[in-house]
Amino acid sequence: MTQSGTPILRIGTRGSPLALVQARAVQAQLAQALAVPADAIEIVIIRTTGDAIQDRPLSEVGGKGLFTKEIEEALRGHRIDLAVHSAKDMPTVSQPGLTLAACLEREDPRDVFISRKAKSLMDLAAGATMGTASLRRQAITLAARPDLRVVPLRGNVETRLRKLDSGEFDGTLLAMAGLKRLGLTAHATHVMSVEEFLPAVAQGAIGLEARESDTRTRDMLARVDHADTSIAVSCERAFLAELDGSCKTPIAGHATLSGNTLHFRGLIARPDGGAAHDIAGNGHLRDAVQIGEEAGRELKHAAGPGFFD
Repeated sequence: MTQSGTPILRIGTRGSPLALVQARAVQAQLAQALAVPADAIEIVIIRTTGDAIQDRPLSEVGGKGLFTKEIEEALRGHRIDLAVHSAKDMPTVSQPGLTLAACLEREDPRDVFISRKAKSLMDLAAGATMGTASLRRQAITLAARPDLRVVPLRGNVETRLRKLDSGEFDGTLLAMAGLKRLGLTAHATHVMSVEEFLPAVAQGAIGLEARESDTRTRDMLARVDHADTSIAVSCERAFLAELDGSCKTPIAGHATLSGNTLHFRGLIARPDGGAAHDIAGNGHLRDAVQIGEEAGRELKHAAGPGFFD
């Protein structure tokens, strides 16, 4: 705290173990960049609707915004100064007056197959049960293994691993980034390459959201922004926005930078894995948003009307 006992910044976050690890990482990086003690930056835990609803897939009750809505409302109401999100959970369009102001350096974006019964997705027995809450993971899984039974699996990382250990599911898929941040990579059975299992938009990135009008906080966040990550995420989110993407739509997108060149690959699929369209392209990193938008438009055209119905 400052000498007056007032924090210089208030970070809003969900209260899950992973969310708190990510909030503390932001707190530590900001403290170092601003040359202040970590406790001068307060972490405020906010319970979200997505945390409260555990018995249904998010696609049935409103989509990914359920993990950010209450935090964004606290930000707009000046109860916090910035919000820390898993960037892949952020709605395609921010609430009025808010902006994605910075990203920390991206962690490993890949998906991980976890099972106590098989070494890989392709090694699962015919008719085995896969647990996932993600329509993207469901669609890509069923495209490769249409014989599998995919059932909803909600909860934080630890909860999902416990359900797997108890035998409720034969396998599941989780983000490598979350396992790394929680020190749980020993649970990974097989790491899926980006080529075989395209990640969710912004997977592995931590997004820092602020009020557009709050130049003081935005200037502080600029000091911890990882430029390459922010550029890649801006491309991926532009792709998602062009497709009007949500949790109800299986969409994958991943951008990488090499020098001044941005490489992007995108995918749209039907939830049953029965049809999919993908696209790849590259361009100058200054055109990141345009590259994402054009990829989205091309895939929409390729899929034709009614693909997402």
